[in-house]
Amino acid sequence: MPTECSAELFEFAPVESRVVVAGFDGGAISSDAGALLLGATDRAIKLVDRFAGCFSDHRSAELVEHLVPTLVGQRVFGLALGYEDVNDHDELRHDPVMAILAGKLAARRKDCAPVAGKSTLNRLELSRPEPTRYHKIAHDPVAIEDLFVALFLEAYKAPPKQIVLDLDATDDPLHGQQEGRFFHGYYGCYCYLPLYIFCGRHLLAAKLRPANIDAAAGSVEETARIVAQIRARWPEVRIVLRADSGFAREALMTWCEANGVDYVLGLAKTDRLIGAIIGKLAAAAAESQATGKPARRFKDLTWRTRQSWSRSRRVVAKAEWTQGEANPRFIVTSLTAADGDGRHLYEDVYCARGEMENRIKECQLDLFADRTSTATMRANQLRLWFASMAYVLVDSLRRLALQTTELANATCGTIRCKLLKIGALVTISVRRIKLAMASGCPYKPVFATAHRALGAA
Repeated sequence: MPTECSAELFEFAPVESRVVVAGFDGGAISSDAGALLLGATDRAIKLVDRFAGCFSDHRSAELVEHLVPTLVGQRVFGLALGYEDVNDHDELRHDPVMAILAGKLAARRKDCAPVAGKSTLNRLELSRPEPTRYHKIAHDPVAIEDLFVALFLEAYKAPPKQIVLDLDATDDPLHGQQEGRFFHGYYGCYCYLPLYIFCGRHLLAAKLRPANIDAAAGSVEETARIVAQIRARWPEVRIVLRADSGFAREALMTWCEANGVDYVLGLAKTDRLIGAIIGKLAAAAAESQATGKPARRFKDLTWRTRQSWSRSRRVVAKAEWTQGEANPRFIVTSLTAADGDGRHLYEDVYCARGEMENRIKECQLDLFADRTSTATMRANQLRLWFASMAYVLVDSLRRLALQTTELANATCGTIRCKLLKIGALVTISVRRIKLAMASGCPYKPVFATAHRALGAA
Protein backbone atom coordinates (compact mmCIF):
# COMPACT_ATOMS: atom_id res chain seq x y z
CA MET A 1 0.00 0.00 0.00
CA PRO A 2 1.66 3.27 -1.07
CA THR A 3 1.88 5.73 1.77
CA GLU A 4 2.86 9.37 1.63
CA CYS A 5 4.65 10.23 4.86
CA SER A 6 4.94 13.89 5.73
CA ALA A 7 4.94 15.94 8.87
CA GLU A 8 1.21 16.56 8.48
CA LEU A 9 -0.63 13.99 6.36
CA PHE A 10 -0.45 10.28 5.62
CA GLU A 11 -2.01 9.10 2.37
CA PHE A 12 -3.64 5.67 2.03
CA ALA A 13 -5.38 3.71 -0.72
CA PRO A 14 -8.37 5.58 -2.19
CA VAL A 15 -11.95 4.50 -1.51
CA GLU A 16 -14.60 5.05 -4.23
CA SER A 17 -12.27 7.45 -6.08
CA ARG A 18 -11.73 9.51 -2.95
CA VAL A 19 -8.24 10.06 -1.56
CA VAL A 20 -7.79 8.82 2.00
CA VAL A 21 -5.51 10.95 4.17
CA ALA A 22 -4.84 11.02 7.90
CA GLY A 23 -3.06 13.42 10.20
CA PHE A 24 -2.54 14.14 13.85
CA ASP A 25 -4.33 17.44 13.61
CA GLY A 26 -7.68 16.68 15.21
CA GLY A 27 -7.04 18.87 18.22
CA ALA A 28 -8.40 17.95 21.64
CA ILE A 29 -9.20 14.31 20.94
CA SER A 30 -8.57 11.46 23.36
CA SER A 31 -8.59 7.71 22.88
CA ASP A 32 -9.31 7.15 26.58
CA ALA A 33 -12.73 8.73 27.16
CA GLY A 34 -13.92 5.63 29.01
CA ALA A 35 -11.46 6.53 31.75
CA LEU A 36 -14.17 8.82 33.12
CA LEU A 37 -15.59 5.61 34.61
CA LEU A 38 -12.25 5.05 36.37
CA GLY A 39 -12.50 8.55 37.79
CA ALA A 40 -16.01 7.83 39.08
CA THR A 41 -14.80 4.54 40.58
CA ASP A 42 -11.95 6.37 42.31
CA ARG A 43 -14.38 8.86 43.81
CA ALA A 44 -16.46 5.95 45.14
CA ILE A 45 -13.56 4.22 46.93
CA LYS A 46 -11.20 7.24 47.31
CA LEU A 47 -8.21 5.19 46.22
CA VAL A 48 -5.97 7.89 44.73
CA ASP A 49 -6.24 10.37 47.61
CA ARG A 50 -5.62 7.65 50.17
CA PHE A 51 -2.73 6.20 48.20
CA ALA A 52 -1.28 9.70 47.88
CA GLY A 53 -1.65 10.01 51.65
CA CYS A 54 0.99 7.28 51.96
CA PHE A 55 3.51 9.74 50.49
CA SER A 56 5.04 12.81 52.13
CA ASP A 57 6.06 15.83 50.06
CA HIS A 58 9.16 17.74 51.19
CA ARG A 59 9.40 19.98 48.13
CA SER A 60 9.17 23.77 48.45
CA ALA A 61 5.44 24.39 48.18
CA GLU A 62 5.79 27.65 46.24
CA LEU A 63 7.73 25.85 43.49
CA VAL A 64 5.46 22.82 43.14
CA GLU A 65 3.42 22.57 39.95
CA HIS A 66 2.14 18.99 40.28
CA LEU A 67 0.89 17.91 43.72
CA VAL A 68 1.43 14.33 44.95
CA PRO A 69 -2.23 13.29 44.40
CA THR A 70 -1.90 14.43 40.78
CA LEU A 71 1.29 12.41 40.30
CA VAL A 72 -0.03 9.30 42.04
CA GLY A 73 -3.35 9.42 40.21
CA GLN A 74 -1.64 9.99 36.88
CA ARG A 75 0.51 6.90 37.33
CA VAL A 76 -2.36 4.69 38.52
CA PHE A 77 -4.75 5.85 35.79
CA GLY A 78 -2.01 5.52 33.18
CA LEU A 79 -1.33 1.89 34.10
CA ALA A 80 -5.05 1.11 34.12
CA LEU A 81 -5.27 2.58 30.61
CA GLY A 82 -2.36 0.51 29.31
CA TYR A 83 0.55 2.95 29.52
CA GLU A 84 3.19 0.97 31.37
CA ASP A 85 6.12 3.37 30.99
CA VAL A 86 6.57 6.84 32.45
CA ASN A 87 7.97 7.80 29.02
CA ASP A 88 4.40 7.62 27.69
CA HIS A 89 3.44 10.57 29.88
CA ASP A 90 5.51 13.07 27.92
CA GLU A 91 2.63 12.99 25.42
CA LEU A 92 -0.12 11.93 27.84
CA ARG A 93 0.44 15.07 29.91
CA HIS A 94 -1.28 16.96 27.08
CA ASP A 95 -4.24 14.53 26.90
CA PRO A 96 -7.45 16.30 27.97
CA VAL A 97 -8.84 13.19 29.71
CA MET A 98 -5.75 12.91 31.91
CA ALA A 99 -6.27 16.56 32.85
CA ILE A 100 -9.92 15.89 33.68
CA LEU A 101 -9.00 12.91 35.85
CA ALA A 102 -6.46 15.09 37.66
CA GLY A 103 -9.06 17.83 38.15
CA LYS A 104 -6.62 20.32 36.67
CA LEU A 105 -7.26 21.75 33.21
CA ALA A 106 -4.32 24.17 33.01
CA ALA A 107 -0.86 24.48 34.51
CA ARG A 108 0.14 27.39 36.67
CA ARG A 109 3.38 27.88 34.76
CA LYS A 110 3.48 28.55 31.03
CA ASP A 111 6.15 25.93 30.37
CA CYS A 112 4.14 23.11 31.99
CA ALA A 113 1.24 20.88 30.99
CA PRO A 114 -1.74 20.21 33.28
CA VAL A 115 -0.18 16.94 34.44
CA ALA A 116 3.40 15.76 34.82
CA GLY A 117 5.91 14.41 32.32
CA LYS A 118 8.27 11.47 32.54
CA SER A 119 11.00 13.09 34.64
CA THR A 120 8.70 14.12 37.48
CA LEU A 121 6.98 10.73 37.51
CA ASN A 122 10.34 8.97 37.46
CA ARG A 123 11.40 10.85 40.58
CA LEU A 124 8.15 9.74 42.22
CA GLU A 125 8.87 6.09 41.40
CA LEU A 126 12.38 6.46 42.82
CA SER A 127 11.12 7.91 46.10
CA ARG A 128 12.40 6.44 49.34
CA PRO A 129 11.04 5.92 52.84
CA GLU A 130 13.07 8.98 53.86
CA PRO A 131 13.45 12.06 51.63
CA THR A 132 16.84 12.99 50.20
CA ARG A 133 18.23 16.06 48.50
CA TYR A 134 17.32 14.72 45.07
CA HIS A 135 14.20 12.73 45.99
CA LYS A 136 12.05 14.94 48.16
CA ILE A 137 8.90 12.83 47.96
CA ALA A 138 9.02 9.92 50.40
CA HIS A 139 6.64 6.99 50.82
CA ASP A 140 5.52 4.88 53.78
CA PRO A 141 5.62 1.15 52.87
CA VAL A 142 3.60 0.10 55.93
CA ALA A 143 0.80 2.55 55.12
CA ILE A 144 0.66 1.32 51.52
CA GLU A 145 0.41 -2.32 52.61
CA ASP A 146 -2.33 -1.47 55.10
CA LEU A 147 -4.30 0.39 52.43
CA PHE A 148 -4.76 -2.75 50.31
CA VAL A 149 -6.42 -4.53 53.24
CA ALA A 150 -8.48 -1.46 54.18
CA LEU A 151 -9.89 -1.24 50.64
CA PHE A 152 -10.76 -4.94 50.79
CA LEU A 153 -12.59 -4.57 54.11
CA GLU A 154 -14.58 -1.60 52.87
CA ALA A 155 -15.80 -3.56 49.83
CA TYR A 156 -18.18 -5.50 52.13
CA LYS A 157 -21.35 -3.96 53.51
CA ALA A 158 -21.47 -6.59 56.25
CA PRO A 159 -18.79 -8.94 57.59
CA PRO A 160 -18.80 -12.32 55.84
CA LYS A 161 -18.95 -15.50 57.88
CA GLN A 162 -15.90 -16.96 56.16
CA ILE A 163 -13.17 -15.79 53.82
CA VAL A 164 -10.45 -17.71 52.00
CA LEU A 165 -7.01 -16.15 51.63
CA ASP A 166 -5.04 -17.47 48.65
CA LEU A 167 -1.24 -17.31 48.74
CA ASP A 168 1.00 -17.87 45.75
CA ALA A 169 4.48 -17.06 44.51
CA THR A 170 5.22 -16.34 40.86
CA ASP A 171 8.16 -15.44 38.68
CA ASP A 172 8.93 -11.90 37.57
CA PRO A 173 11.62 -12.32 34.87
CA LEU A 174 14.45 -9.78 34.84
CA HIS A 175 16.53 -8.74 31.85
CA GLY A 176 19.03 -6.39 33.47
CA GLN A 177 21.30 -6.20 36.49
CA GLN A 178 18.63 -5.26 39.02
CA GLU A 179 19.35 -5.49 42.72
CA GLY A 180 18.24 -8.84 44.14
CA ARG A 181 18.24 -10.73 40.84
CA PHE A 182 18.98 -14.45 41.08
CA PHE A 183 18.64 -17.41 38.75
CA HIS A 184 15.68 -19.63 39.62
CA GLY A 185 16.06 -23.22 38.51
CA TYR A 186 12.34 -23.99 38.34
CA TYR A 187 11.50 -20.99 36.16
CA GLY A 188 14.78 -21.19 34.24
CA CYS A 189 15.56 -17.47 34.30
CA TYR A 190 16.84 -14.57 36.39
CA CYS A 191 13.83 -13.20 38.21
CA TYR A 192 12.17 -11.86 41.32
CA LEU A 193 9.77 -14.12 43.25
CA PRO A 194 6.89 -11.88 44.39
CA LEU A 195 4.36 -13.14 46.93
CA TYR A 196 0.69 -12.42 46.23
CA ILE A 197 -2.23 -12.75 48.61
CA PHE A 198 -5.80 -12.54 47.28
CA CYS A 199 -9.26 -13.04 48.73
CA GLY A 200 -11.35 -13.90 45.69
CA ARG A 201 -10.66 -11.03 43.28
CA HIS A 202 -9.49 -8.69 46.05
CA LEU A 203 -5.73 -8.08 46.15
CA LEU A 204 -4.45 -7.89 49.71
CA ALA A 205 -0.68 -8.05 49.28
CA ALA A 206 1.99 -7.90 46.58
CA LYS A 207 5.42 -8.37 48.14
CA LEU A 208 8.52 -8.24 45.94
CA ARG A 209 11.20 -10.75 46.95
CA PRO A 210 14.48 -12.03 45.52
CA ALA A 211 14.37 -15.45 43.87
CA ASN A 212 16.98 -17.17 46.07
CA ILE A 213 14.44 -17.99 48.78
CA ASP A 214 11.82 -20.60 49.54
CA ALA A 215 8.41 -19.85 48.03
CA ALA A 216 6.93 -19.60 51.53
CA ALA A 217 9.56 -17.20 52.88
CA GLY A 218 7.88 -14.29 54.66
CA SER A 219 4.42 -15.82 54.34
CA VAL A 220 3.94 -16.07 58.10
CA GLU A 221 4.71 -12.38 58.59
CA GLU A 222 2.46 -11.28 55.70
CA THR A 223 -0.37 -13.53 56.82
CA ALA A 224 -0.10 -12.39 60.43
CA ARG A 225 -0.23 -8.73 59.40
CA ILE A 226 -3.25 -9.19 57.17
CA VAL A 227 -5.15 -11.43 59.60
CA ALA A 228 -4.61 -8.94 62.44
CA GLN A 229 -5.99 -6.09 60.32
CA ILE A 230 -8.98 -8.17 59.21
CA ARG A 231 -9.85 -9.34 62.72
CA ALA A 232 -9.61 -5.83 64.11
CA ARG A 233 -12.59 -5.06 61.84
CA TRP A 234 -14.25 -8.50 61.68
CA PRO A 235 -13.44 -10.31 64.94
CA GLU A 236 -15.84 -13.21 64.29
CA VAL A 237 -14.92 -14.04 60.69
CA ARG A 238 -13.58 -17.51 59.95
CA ILE A 239 -10.36 -17.38 57.92
CA VAL A 240 -9.11 -20.23 55.75
CA LEU A 241 -5.64 -20.12 54.21
CA ARG A 242 -5.16 -21.85 50.86
CA ALA A 243 -1.96 -22.43 48.89
CA ASP A 244 0.00 -25.00 46.91
CA SER A 245 2.63 -27.37 48.26
CA GLY A 246 5.29 -24.65 48.27
CA PHE A 247 3.59 -23.27 51.39
CA ALA A 248 3.12 -26.54 53.30
CA ARG A 249 5.73 -25.54 55.83
CA GLU A 250 5.78 -26.27 59.55
CA ALA A 251 6.14 -22.59 60.49
CA LEU A 252 3.04 -21.54 58.56
CA MET A 253 0.88 -24.44 59.70
CA THR A 254 1.94 -23.99 63.32
CA TRP A 255 1.14 -20.28 63.17
CA CYS A 256 -2.31 -20.99 61.73
CA GLU A 257 -3.05 -23.57 64.42
CA ALA A 258 -1.96 -21.19 67.18
CA ASN A 259 -4.00 -18.28 65.83
CA GLY A 260 -7.30 -19.91 64.90
CA VAL A 261 -6.76 -19.82 61.14
CA ASP A 262 -7.68 -22.90 59.12
CA TYR A 263 -5.62 -24.03 56.16
CA VAL A 264 -5.82 -26.19 53.04
CA LEU A 265 -2.37 -26.66 51.53
CA GLY A 266 -1.01 -28.82 48.76
CA LEU A 267 1.44 -31.48 49.94
CA ALA A 268 4.31 -32.76 47.83
CA LYS A 269 4.05 -36.50 47.16
CA THR A 270 6.59 -38.87 48.63
CA ASP A 271 7.14 -42.62 48.42
CA ARG A 272 5.69 -43.00 51.92
CA LEU A 273 2.53 -41.13 51.00
CA ILE A 274 2.09 -43.05 47.75
CA GLY A 275 2.64 -46.31 49.64
CA ALA A 276 -0.23 -45.42 51.96
CA ILE A 277 -2.71 -45.36 49.07
CA ILE A 278 -1.52 -48.30 46.96
CA GLY A 279 -4.86 -50.07 47.42
CA LYS A 280 -6.84 -47.02 46.32
CA LEU A 281 -4.61 -46.55 43.28
CA ALA A 282 -5.13 -50.18 42.29
CA ALA A 283 -8.92 -49.78 42.56
CA ALA A 284 -8.81 -46.59 40.48
CA ALA A 285 -6.65 -48.32 37.87
CA ALA A 286 -9.08 -51.23 37.60
CA GLU A 287 -12.04 -48.88 37.16
CA SER A 288 -10.21 -46.79 34.58
CA GLN A 289 -9.25 -49.84 32.54
CA ALA A 290 -12.84 -51.11 32.66
CA THR A 291 -14.48 -47.83 31.65
CA GLY A 292 -11.77 -46.26 29.51
CA LYS A 293 -12.13 -43.08 31.54
CA PRO A 294 -10.08 -41.49 34.33
CA ALA A 295 -10.96 -42.74 37.81
CA ARG A 296 -10.16 -41.42 41.24
CA ARG A 297 -10.51 -42.48 44.85
CA PHE A 298 -9.98 -40.46 48.02
CA LYS A 299 -8.55 -41.48 51.35
CA ASP A 300 -8.17 -39.68 54.66
CA LEU A 301 -4.86 -40.11 56.45
CA THR A 302 -3.63 -39.05 59.87
CA TRP A 303 -0.09 -38.16 58.91
CA ARG A 304 3.15 -36.96 60.38
CA THR A 305 6.50 -36.55 58.67
CA ARG A 306 9.52 -38.23 60.18
CA GLN A 307 11.32 -34.99 61.03
CA SER A 308 9.80 -31.71 59.86
CA TRP A 309 6.31 -31.74 61.43
CA SER A 310 5.74 -31.14 65.12
CA ARG A 311 2.44 -33.05 65.19
CA SER A 312 0.12 -35.33 63.23
CA ARG A 313 -2.24 -33.67 60.75
CA ARG A 314 -5.10 -34.59 58.45
CA VAL A 315 -3.97 -35.43 54.94
CA VAL A 316 -6.41 -36.04 52.08
CA ALA A 317 -5.07 -38.28 49.32
CA LYS A 318 -6.41 -38.35 45.77
CA ALA A 319 -5.63 -41.70 44.16
CA GLU A 320 -6.20 -41.04 40.47
CA TRP A 321 -5.54 -43.15 37.40
CA THR A 322 -5.62 -41.23 34.15
CA GLN A 323 -4.16 -41.67 30.67
CA GLY A 324 -2.85 -45.10 31.64
CA GLU A 325 -0.81 -43.99 34.66
CA ALA A 326 -1.09 -43.04 38.31
CA ASN A 327 -1.61 -39.39 39.24
CA PRO A 328 -1.61 -39.22 43.05
CA ARG A 329 -2.10 -35.86 44.77
CA PHE A 330 -2.21 -34.82 48.42
CA ILE A 331 -3.36 -31.92 50.59
CA VAL A 332 -2.83 -31.24 54.28
CA THR A 333 -5.58 -29.42 56.13
CA SER A 334 -6.85 -28.33 59.52
CA LEU A 335 -10.45 -28.68 58.32
CA THR A 336 -12.38 -31.51 59.94
CA ALA A 337 -15.00 -34.00 58.76
CA ALA A 338 -17.63 -31.39 59.63
CA ASP A 339 -16.26 -29.27 56.77
CA GLY A 340 -16.64 -32.08 54.23
CA ASP A 341 -15.21 -35.37 53.09
CA GLY A 342 -11.93 -35.73 51.25
CA ARG A 343 -13.44 -35.41 47.78
CA HIS A 344 -15.17 -32.15 48.66
CA LEU A 345 -12.08 -30.66 50.30
CA TYR A 346 -9.87 -31.52 47.35
CA GLU A 347 -12.17 -30.91 44.39
CA ASP A 348 -14.32 -28.04 45.65
CA VAL A 349 -12.13 -26.28 48.20
CA TYR A 350 -8.48 -26.80 47.28
CA CYS A 351 -8.76 -26.87 43.48
CA ALA A 352 -10.57 -23.53 43.51
CA ARG A 353 -7.21 -21.92 44.28
CA GLY A 354 -6.42 -22.14 40.58
CA GLU A 355 -8.58 -19.06 40.03
CA MET A 356 -5.96 -17.00 41.86
CA GLU A 357 -3.53 -17.67 39.02
CA ASN A 358 -5.88 -15.79 36.71
CA ARG A 359 -5.75 -12.81 39.06
CA ILE A 360 -1.94 -12.85 39.00
CA LYS A 361 -2.03 -12.95 35.21
CA GLU A 362 -4.27 -9.89 35.22
CA CYS A 363 -1.80 -8.05 37.45
CA GLN A 364 1.23 -9.00 35.38
CA LEU A 365 -0.13 -9.09 31.83
CA ASP A 366 -2.85 -6.42 31.98
CA LEU A 367 -1.51 -4.02 34.63
CA PHE A 368 2.26 -4.50 34.08
CA ALA A 369 3.16 -5.68 37.58
CA ASP A 370 6.23 -7.35 36.07
CA ARG A 371 7.62 -4.03 34.79
CA THR A 372 10.37 -4.09 37.44
CA SER A 373 13.26 -2.69 35.42
CA THR A 374 14.71 -0.06 37.76
CA ALA A 375 18.00 -0.68 39.52
CA THR A 376 16.85 -1.11 43.13
CA MET A 377 14.37 -3.48 44.75
CA ARG A 378 12.91 -0.56 46.67
CA ALA A 379 11.93 1.25 43.48
CA ASN A 380 10.71 -1.95 41.87
CA GLN A 381 8.55 -2.67 44.91
CA LEU A 382 6.96 0.75 44.52
CA ARG A 383 6.35 0.03 40.84
CA LEU A 384 4.69 -3.23 41.85
CA TRP A 385 2.44 -1.31 44.27
CA PHE A 386 1.46 1.20 41.58
CA ALA A 387 0.47 -1.65 39.26
CA SER A 388 -1.36 -3.36 42.10
CA MET A 389 -3.35 -0.20 42.87
CA ALA A 390 -4.26 0.00 39.18
CA TYR A 391 -5.57 -3.57 39.47
CA VAL A 392 -7.61 -2.65 42.56
CA LEU A 393 -9.09 0.33 40.71
CA VAL A 394 -10.14 -1.66 37.62
CA ASP A 395 -11.40 -4.53 39.76
CA SER A 396 -13.48 -2.05 41.77
CA LEU A 397 -15.00 -0.79 38.51
CA ARG A 398 -15.83 -4.40 37.64
CA ARG A 399 -17.34 -5.03 41.08
CA LEU A 400 -19.28 -1.79 41.50
CA ALA A 401 -20.47 -1.11 37.97
CA LEU A 402 -20.29 -4.15 35.71
CA GLN A 403 -21.93 -6.99 37.67
CA THR A 404 -25.13 -6.85 35.63
CA THR A 405 -23.36 -6.50 32.28
CA GLU A 406 -21.62 -8.81 29.84
CA LEU A 407 -18.29 -7.62 31.27
CA ALA A 408 -19.07 -8.87 34.80
CA ASN A 409 -16.33 -11.50 34.56
CA ALA A 410 -14.12 -9.82 31.98
CA THR A 411 -10.40 -9.45 32.63
CA CYS A 412 -8.87 -6.06 33.30
CA GLY A 413 -7.41 -6.09 29.78
CA THR A 414 -10.79 -6.78 28.20
CA ILE A 415 -12.45 -4.04 30.26
CA ARG A 416 -9.76 -1.62 29.10
CA CYS A 417 -10.12 -2.58 25.45
CA LYS A 418 -13.92 -2.54 25.33
CA LEU A 419 -14.92 0.12 27.84
CA LEU A 420 -12.02 2.48 28.54
CA LYS A 421 -10.49 2.87 25.07
CA ILE A 422 -13.20 5.05 23.55
CA GLY A 423 -12.30 7.88 21.18
CA ALA A 424 -13.80 11.28 21.91
CA LEU A 425 -13.60 14.90 20.84
CA VAL A 426 -13.15 17.09 23.94
CA THR A 427 -14.62 20.57 24.00
CA ILE A 428 -13.94 22.83 26.97
CA SER A 429 -16.08 25.94 27.42
CA VAL A 430 -16.69 28.31 30.31
CA ARG A 431 -19.59 26.27 31.67
CA ARG A 432 -18.87 22.65 30.79
CA ILE A 433 -16.50 20.04 29.45
CA LYS A 434 -18.07 17.92 26.71
CA LEU A 435 -16.64 14.61 25.50
CA ALA A 436 -18.27 13.66 22.21
CA MET A 437 -17.56 9.92 22.22
CA ALA A 438 -17.49 7.71 19.13
CA SER A 439 -21.04 7.07 17.95
CA GLY A 440 -20.10 3.62 16.68
CA CYS A 441 -18.86 2.32 20.06
CA PRO A 442 -20.45 -1.15 20.46
CA TYR A 443 -20.45 -0.94 24.27
CA LYS A 444 -22.62 2.14 24.72
CA PRO A 445 -25.24 0.20 26.77
CA VAL A 446 -22.55 -1.17 29.09
CA PHE A 447 -21.11 2.32 29.55
CA ALA A 448 -24.56 3.66 30.43
CA THR A 449 -25.16 0.87 32.95
CA ALA A 450 -21.77 1.43 34.56
CA HIS A 451 -22.41 5.18 34.78
CA ARG A 452 -25.72 4.63 36.56
CA ALA A 453 -24.21 2.13 38.98
CA LEU A 454 -21.29 4.42 39.88
CA GLY A 455 -23.68 7.32 40.37
CA ALA A 456 -25.43 5.28 43.05
CA ALA A 457 -22.24 3.91 44.65
